Formats: sequence, structure tokens, C-alpha cells
Amino acid sequence: MPPKRRGPLQTVQRETDDIKRKVDALVQQAAKPDASDRTETFERCKELQRAVEEIMNTLKKLSKADEPAPVGNYDQCKRDEEKRLLTLHERLQSLAFQLQPPDDEMAGPSSSQTEQESDEENSDEKDESSEDEDADEEVHDDDDDDDDDDADSDDEDTEIGQTSTGQGPVSYVAISAFTGEEEGDLSIQKGEVLKVLSKNKDGWWLAQNSNGQKGLVPKTFLKMSSPQDSERENEDEGESEEEPEESDITSSKTSNWNTIRKAVTEIDATDVLSAMGAIPPGFRPSTLSRLLEEGTSYRASHFIQPKLSQSQLSFKDLHMDPDTGKVHGRPSRVSLTLTLWSCRMIPPPGVGLQVLSRHVRLCAFNGTQVLSNIHTVRATYNPKSPKTWSFSPRMTGMLPCLLDGDCFLRCDSESPDLGILFELGVTYIRNSTGERGDLSCGWAFLKLLDESGAPIALRTQELTIHGGTPFERDTDMDTTSTKRGYPTGVFQQMLLSRKMPKLVVKIKSVNTRSRLLLNLLPDTIVGSLSTVHLLATYRQILADALLLDRVTMCNTDLICSSVLASFPDVLDQPDLMDAFRKSWTESESNLRRSDKRDINVLKQMFVRIYMGSVFQLLYSAEMPAPCWADEEVESQRARIIYSPSQKIAVETMLSSQCSHQAFDITQVTYDLISRAQH
Repeated sequence: MPPKRRGPLQTVQRETDDIKRKVDALVQQAAKPDASDRTETFERCKELQRAVEEIMNTLKKLSKADEPAPVGNYDQCKRDEEKRLLTLHERLQSLAFQLQPPDDEMAGPSSSQTEQESDEENSDEKDESSEDEDADEEVHDDDDDDDDDDADSDDEDTEIGQTSTGQGPVSYVAISAFTGEEEGDLSIQKGEVLKVLSKNKDGWWLAQNSNGQKGLVPKTFLKMSSPQDSERENEDEGESEEEPEESDITSSKTSNWNTIRKAVTEIDATDVLSAMGAIPPGFRPSTLSRLLEEGTSYRASHFIQPKLSQSQLSFKDLHMDPDTGKVHGRPSRVSLTLTLWSCRMIPPPGVGLQVLSRHVRLCAFNGTQVLSNIHTVRATYNPKSPKTWSFSPRMTGMLPCLLDGDCFLRCDSESPDLGILFELGVTYIRNSTGERGDLSCGWAFLKLLDESGAPIALRTQELTIHGGTPFERDTDMDTTSTKRGYPTGVFQQMLLSRKMPKLVVKIKSVNTRSRLLLNLLPDTIVGSLSTVHLLATYRQILADALLLDRVTMCNTDLICSSVLASFPDVLDQPDLMDAFRKSWTESESNLRRSDKRDINVLKQMFVRIYMGSVFQLLYSAEMPAPCWADEEVESQRARIIYSPSQKIAVETMLSSQCSHQAFDITQVTYDLISRAQH
């Protein structure tokens, strides 16, 4: 009977066992006091380090598909093996520091000289801290090691910290509390001072608290603390003039940290989650979510506003038809409707993260720049199919626009690379810390023009989801399904294609009625198709106020109009838009057919419904501020929005029974200078 074929993972495990035996023997040999040739031992240590690195590289390239037979709990076995290799590498690194002959500089200075030069050395160490973080090796505890190995490892870790700084382990301050989730983690409290014994490339550092407890801590939870801080608090103020300058340097570095902390923390937080195995490869901090948080520049409330011409004396995209008195329709270079069908084979986040929302954000994009507002559609999710997202669920009543996969897009960009950027995202909360965040699960780009500049064919598109961000190189979403060189057969490639993450989108032509309404909108805007008629009516009211009712076209006085002033804010709150749509649909059903085509009747109905329902909700003191993907806030807002007591007339809005926010002039006045797009 032929021998059973050994799998790649099993081969790596056997090689790791062999390396571990060699490391144990090397450590015992180096511990002997009569060891004659330290140089030879040092060279063997370096060779074993290189061997461990080679095995680690091989392990990272392995995938479940490489195994000749199914392996139970493959991912966990792979992580355990990686942890063993990291521990061996750290032991070898510690041994190399121990065997390396001391430098002349470390033996030469006297104690008094050391005290005089300590400030300069510490400042140099801080300047090189970023390089040290990249150069230091990773540290993990190995549960399989015996007690003697653990003790040796602890002693070696302490020696590493003492050697790396020249005077002792570097002190850090915890900027946030951290609760250990796995064995070997060190729980810390905010403000606690820790000694970092060793730093890891994966973002987990070995630290020791004041009680002598050691464990792994994410580096994003730590901030460097100057070793002289505690000494300076007890010293007199009569110091040399150079010391305040070094203090200023420390303060400057702290200030720089505060400046870039937000951006760095987002990236590092993702690195920490990746190291924990909480997120799959290719996940990144959400690019489009971050743009939405920066202000209103990428929101619908900004793009619904009229755009000024180059001279700033007229409007570029808002004109009146002199014959009809209506807004003059303007076709855009690209004007289409699309339907989000589904996403499949999307890797779900791992344990430790609670997903609050799965969604797709889309916008006009030219490969380097976001050209429109960012529109969000929330996906529905079935735990029985964790890798599949769907849209537009069947439900009784009106489908909320946040769940509606039918969208429209208009864009007048002349870029030959014009297209639609789709970013799949999740909003999560970390169970251990309560930290919220937004992750990109991948992105896809649909180019809307062919090589000749003509629009692409209107059909269903299956778009491949790429990992990373649109501004970096293509990153695999799942290494098990996109490994290069596997497979090569046609049938195997077909099977592989079915496993790749995909977004299914249907591009549709615009019918006559929808085209007329879309042409009344700004040249560039993205949104839900169910709101087009409301947006078109608002643009008509806006045109009346700006083009007909102003004394002169050069007049920029405030315009008294609650509708013009506040409706753009409602566009950024989908639940209020749903309430407006519901009231509009109920009132429109009572109109005669001729009235439904009369723009004057529609404008009057728009103002009446808006002021009688949405306006008072927008500035109600009882209404909590919108908070994305917060189920409690969303439920509380829904109870207030659809409460029968909210259906009151405009005349009763000043009643003592209605509680409103403090009055602000911006609630009832439209400022053309600040609102128009420049």
C-alpha cells in the first residue's frame, strides 16, 4: 500500500518541530558557562533565524485548497503554527542579542558621563523610534513550551528591552483601556504606565506593568512616555537652557501625534484586527465613509444646490424655460438608472466583531477623484448565507430608500475614465472594547464609457470585488481563492470564478417620464430613484426663488423660505425622506389626473406637506440626532416620526405642547452665497 501523501501544512508542522528541537539545543549550549566558541553559536543562531523566516514565508502562501485531503479547523491550525514560528523567531532574536559581543561604546562611559549624555541619547532614540519599530521582531507566548523555556524567554525578553534602549525598557502610557481577549494578552487601564520589552511587526507589543505582569498589548493603545518625565517632576527648576529645548521637542512630537492620530489609528486598528484574525485579507478602513465624515462636500445636501457659472454671476445648471416658466431640462453626459442585485462570496468578519450594518456606497469616479455625492444602500443579510448580501427586500408598505437598490446617476464629467465606484462596507462594534468603526470589504469599478467614448451596453454586470482601496494596488480578498498559478484548467478556472467575490449590478435605460424628471436635477448627483419626483419639485421651487422672485440677479440678500433652507438637510436623513415620501404619496392619490401634471399644484402640495410634517420633525427637541447604524437611535426616531401626535397643522407648531430646538435664523432663511456650489 503506497504511503499516505503528506499535506503542505503538515510538512510545515514537521519542519517547525525540527527547528524547535534545534533551538532548544542551541539555548542549552549557550547557557553553559564553558561554552568555548560563542561566534559559532551566534552564526548557528542566525542560520536558524533565516530558516524560521523561510518557513514563515512558506506558511503564509499556503491555502486550504493546497491540501490533498480535507483538514479540520484549517485556519486555526495555520494560526497556531504561525504563533509557534513567531515564538521561535523571538527566542532566536533574544539569543542573538545575548551572544552578540558588547560594543565599545557601552563599556566606555563613566556613570557621570552617562548622566550628562542621557538626554541626548534619549532624544536620538525617540527620533529613531519609527525605524526601531520596523526593525524589532515579533513576540508571542507559546503554550506548548515548558516552564523552563518560559522562564528563559522572560529573562531574554527583559534583556532585549535593556539592550535596545541602552538604559532599560522604554516607558509607554496607555491612551485607552484594553481588555485581553486571549491567553497571553495583558489587560491595561487608561493612563497606566507600561514598560515595553519588545515590539512586533504585527502591532502587538510585549509589555510589563507595575505589578510585574507581562503580556501582549496593541501598539495603538500606547503612547511613548519620556524616561525623564518622572525625574523632572521631582527636580528643581534650576536646569540648563538646553533642557527646556528638549522638553519642547517632546511636546512637539506629542502634538504631531495628536495631529495624525486619527488617520494612523484607523490604519493601525485594522492591522490589529487583522492580526487577531477578526477581518479577512483585503479589508481596509472605509475610504468613502471617511469622506462622508469630513463634512457636507460629498453629501446630497451639497450637490442638490445650484452650481454657479465661471463668472459667478449666473447659474450653470439652473435655468428657466421662458415659454413654460418651468425649469429648463438639461441632459447630462451620463444619465442612467441602475439596480443593485446582490453581492456574493463576501468574506464575513471573524469573531469579536458585531456587525451593525452591511452596505454599499456608490459614487461617480474617474479613477483618481470622487466626482459626485456618495449614496448608500443598506444590504439585507441572512445568517444562513453569511457570504451573500441582497438588496430591495420584499416587504409590505413602502420600501425605505435606504434599502432600495434602484438608484440613479447623473454626471457631466469629461473624463474618459468616468465610471461608478462601488465600495462594500460594514459598520462594526468591537465586543471587547465597544469601539465602533467602518471597514471596506472591497470595491468594484464600472467604467461607463468604452475606448471610443461611447456609453457601455445596458445590461447586467458581474463586477469582481477587489481588496484594499481604489488608490492602491489590487489586493486579494481571499487568498484561498485568488492564489496565482492555481488553477490552470478551464474547468478549474470556472470553479474558481464562482468562488471569487462579485457584485451583481443591472444597468438600465431611463424611461421617458424618469428622463424628464432627471433632466431637472443638477448635472452631477447620485441618489435613490424613489426620490426623483421630490427632488425635481424642490428644484422648481428653488428656481422660482432664485430666478423669478429676486429683485435683480445681483441681489444676494437672505431669502425667507423654510423649505429652501432646510430641505437639503432632510436629504441626508433617509428616515425623514421616507416620512416625506409617505405623506406625499397619500396626498397625491387624492389629486385629479390633471392636477398631477400641474407644476403649480405640486409646488403648493410640496410646501404644505413638508411644513406640516417633516419641518417640525427636523427641529424637534425630542428627536435624537441621526447616528449611522445605531439601532437604538433609529428605533427612537421611528417612534417619533410615525407617532399619530406628530400629524399636526402648521398653526399649532407654536403651541406649548410642541417642543423645538432653539431658534436659529438659518432654519428659515436661504443664503445663496454659502449654499451655492462654487
